[in-house]
Amino acid sequence: MKFDREDKIEIFENAITWIVVFAMFIYGGGKIVQFDRASEINKTVSEMSGMELMWAFYGYSKAYAMTLGLFEIIGGTLMLIKKTRIIGCLFTSTILVNVILQDIYFEVHLGALKAAILYQFLVLMIVWLNKDKVVQSIKALINTNKFQQPKYKFMIKLVIAFICFVILRITEYYLTIKL
Repeated sequence: MKFDREDKIEIFENAITWIVVFAMFIYGGGKIVQFDRASEINKTVSEMSGMELMWAFYGYSKAYAMTLGLFEIIGGTLMLIKKTRIIGCLFTSTILVNVILQDIYFEVHLGALKAAILYQFLVLMIVWLNKDKVVQSIKALINTNKFQQPKYKFMIKLVIAFICFVILRITEYYLTIKL
């Protein structure tokens, strides 16, 4: 059996994908129990280290931590399936960027920061290995069908859109501020 270049790339892509997926499953599943003892912190906010503050923040709402864990598991699952891998990479990347920023700004253990950076790097590598698909997708998203329409029709549509915008903003104000 002989493996060509495409086969080798596929093997490599699967291997690095599984590393990230495994980590997302572990970290996502860990959110269920990870912050249980956060309520035991008996310090004022000014006395806490960044890590303790973040831990208390996540421990305050078990549902919030579990939601984040669920998102990590969803991202990993999307990456695991070849058809949804790129979407999973984009989804997981947003989660990892957030983790990296929290690890930096809350001075979380350096090992956790290094791991998050490694996983983000691997996600970007997977995206790079699929760059042709990514470029095609971006082109499809930004491709607009240019068709000629009379200028008066275009202007009327803009005016109607602006009126709708004003009505929706007034509605938003009454729903969010006045109620």
